[in-house]
Amino acid sequence: MKKILLDTNFLLIPYQFKVDIFSEIQRIADFKYEIYVVDKTVDELKKIIGKQKGKDSKAAILGLIMLEQKGAKMVKTKESKDVDSLILNEAKKGYIVATQDAELKRKLKKAGISHIVLKGKSHLALIEA
Repeated sequence: MKKILLDTNFLLIPYQFKVDIFSEIQRIADFKYEIYVVDKTVDELKKIIGKQKGKDSKAAILGLIMLEQKGAKMVKTKESKDVDSLILNEAKKGYIVATQDAELKRKLKKAGISHIVLKGKSHLALIEA
């Protein structure tokens, strides 16, 4: 069973681009998997909801709802590092990371870690390490 770790910005895709990330993951994953999220990602979504208005807030609310509906498992972190560093550290333990963050994608590629990205604002693609 593979583990897919979702980044904050990835969870904003359904609202921003009208792409169902969960059905797209199912389409590209020809293997059994479970969805994970680090606790700090949930904190970031809640911060967006609290501090921002309009579409960003709505996107974050939808992201939280989808995590709950899809039964995403929580990865508890102790460090107070930035979320991207936490995700990179967890990814080294065998996760596939779903992200839109350019810097994080570069670091994942350099570390030889598979990741999932949005292509053409319409579908997801798995980038194998």
